[in-house]
Amino acid sequence: MSLLNFRRSAPAAPVQNGAVEALMQGFSLEVMPRTAEKVADFRAILPEGTRVYIAHIEGTPIADMVATAARLRAEGMEPMPHFPARIIADRAELGDWVARYQGEADVREALMLGGGVTTPAGIYDNSMQLMETGLFDGFRRLHVAGHPEGNRDIDPDGGARVILEALRWKEEFARAKGIDMAIVTQFAFESAPIIDWAAGLRREGIDLPVHLGVAGPAKLQTLIKFAIACGVGPSLRVLQKRAKDVTKLLLPFEPTDLVADLAAHKAAHPEFAVEALHFFPLGGIKANTDWTIAQGGAAARPASHA
Repeated sequence: MSLLNFRRSAPAAPVQNGAVEALMQGFSLEVMPRTAEKVADFRAILPEGTRVYIAHIEGTPIADMVATAARLRAEGMEPMPHFPARIIADRAELGDWVARYQGEADVREALMLGGGVTTPAGIYDNSMQLMETGLFDGFRRLHVAGHPEGNRDIDPDGGARVILEALRWKEEFARAKGIDMAIVTQFAFESAPIIDWAAGLRREGIDLPVHLGVAGPAKLQTLIKFAIACGVGPSLRVLQKRAKDVTKLLLPFEPTDLVADLAAHKAAHPEFAVEALHFFPLGGIKANTDWTIAQGGAAARPASHA
């Protein structure tokens, strides 16, 4: 099984693969306000109603976040802003964010996460504390973070006990509140460990659907930079090994083989926990959406082309 699919030409050639098209149904994409500004019209690159996560990096003004959400809503997309617990000062600030998103952009969905900073800016340290405020009880959908390769910030011993306990708490919260919930994951590069991880969730009694993080087309050195920043585990060793071959440093990576492997597994095992893909456009939004349009068939046809 190929871990990474390197090609000298881009974008990827279209393929006729019904399993891939099926898995691509309902895919999502992540943007930041500054990257969204480079897109003239999201309807030209994404299907109508595509869920677009808006990453809230520390220091980004809430006004920029809300404006991006409002623009996405106006262009027929479903905005899902991040709520990183550790960059929020207090309940008053959190309440202001929620009110502005709902009032100015009709936001109905949110990604709840601890956030990448080490020292909390205020009273919150994790996403469960945000949920307990009651401020999200009116949302129709909340997504929470998943880590197919583990997360030593949460489980320092390299295990999964704390992560699993948190996922059980969140699943019960969603059930009690009548809110749809899914796990959206960090990106990874090999299908077999993802399949094993997803099966492990079910063995542990966690029934939340998984929206699997996938790194969009990007140069190898770009992937290495983001993998280090995001704490990617075994996959980072794979990238480092390939980086030793200087002839591959400038070759683009495409997730074609990874997605095809996962799609084939989903077709053979409909109970597979991964129900959708979530793309991190690390090589740029255009490169990512060129790939989704080429590979996703009708599932990725842009709204303006329908």
